[in-house]
Order: sequence, then C-alpha cells, then structure tokens
Amino acid sequence: MTWRKCSTCKNEINYSSKYQQCSISTCRKWAFCSVDCWDTHNSVMNHRNGWAEENISPDKMSTDVNASSPERSPRRIMVQSKNVAGVIPKGNYPREVLIVVSKLKAYVKARHDMNTSANVMERLSDMVRIICDEAAEKAQSEGRKTIMDRDFQ
Repeated sequence: MTWRKCSTCKNEINYSSKYQQCSISTCRKWAFCSVDCWDTHNSVMNHRNGWAEENISPDKMSTDVNASSPERSPRRIMVQSKNVAGVIPKGNYPREVLIVVSKLKAYVKARHDMNTSANVMERLSDMVRIICDEAAEKAQSEGRKTIMDRDFQ
C-alpha cells in the first residue's frame, strides 16, 4: 500500500520513505518521487527561486491512528460571517468601480438602443459586491475558501 503517487511520473511513494516537495507555497500540495521529477515540474512551472525539499512520508501506523481517532481535528475551520445579506459591509476594502464601463455601455446601446448614466456603474458595483458577499458566505458555510459558480443564486 502506498502513501501517494508522484505528481509527475505517477510512481508510488510508500509510507516512511523519502520524497521531494516544491519550496513554492502554491505547489506544496504536490509530492515528487525524485529530484528529477521535481525538476520536470520546475521546468513546466518555471519557478525562479524554487528548490526541491526532501521530506519523509508519514508512517502507516500514525496515519491509521489519525484517520480513526474520534478526537481528530477538523480539516476545515468553519467561519461565521458577520454580514447581513443585502447590506454592504463597512470596512477597509476596495470601493472602486467593478464594472467595465465601455463594455456595459456598448451592450446597452446595442441591445436596447439606450444610453447609460455614469451613476449606474457605482450602483451596479454595489450590487456585484452584495452578490459576491452572499456567495462568499455560502462558500464559507460549506467550509470552502473558494467561491464557485454554484454559490451564486
């Protein structure tokens, strides 16, 4: 039985064995069976300051104990949002226009043969913020840190 497979060549990485991990934080989820496999990854990802870090995979016994332990800590921490749906929260976040003005004006002109007031962009940006806040709350309630298309109603 193996711990994981190499992210490059798909060879098996056994429990309690050495493996390589990328030093770049966004690539830490991948494991490589050798420095050569990490080097292949590096040539694709083109890291300027990356290196391979040697680690030892967990042993089978500690993995089995943690998996069956009822006191095991949760993988995700649920965060309760303080936002009330439909209200733009106060705080230190960007208040700039989120809408591409020229694209919206061109759409309204082509579709409805109407002009668009400049005040529309601020109101639409506020509406987009509200919708995004609601989607973020839904993603957080499901224990995710990524907003997905299914979070928008």
